Amino acid sequence: QVQLVESGGGLVQAGGSLRLSCAASGRTFTIGYMNWVRQAPGKEREFVARITWSGSSTYYTDSVKGRFTISRDNAKNTVYLQMNSLKPEDTAVYYCAASLIGDTGPYSYWGQGTQVTVSS
Repeated sequence: QVQLVESGGGLVQAGGSLRLSCAASGRTFTIGYMNWVRQAPGKEREFVARITWSGSSTYYTDSVKGRFTISRDNAKNTVYLQMNSLKPEDTAVYYCAASLIGDTGPYSYWGQGTQVTVSS
């Protein structure tokens, strides 16, 4: 089992910044990738960013490239999402999700989600 706990959401004005955290515990050695996924009201969940558990590789959806940065603190087993130049369309519940080594299907573990609201 892997447990994920997010924090860091909140209300920010357009153009502002927030940093989300996702602390992982349990069988973290089974994790292949950590992902950030968001869901806006009335919309389907959308992939945002991904980082290998080793921290060596990252990937972003086009809409956040150049504005968001995913990173990992090995000592704390924590993944971060630094969000800069926020836009109202970034408003959503943000989830971290773990893909296990060898997974080819849906994410195996999810955090509880944290609300990000960007006002115009």
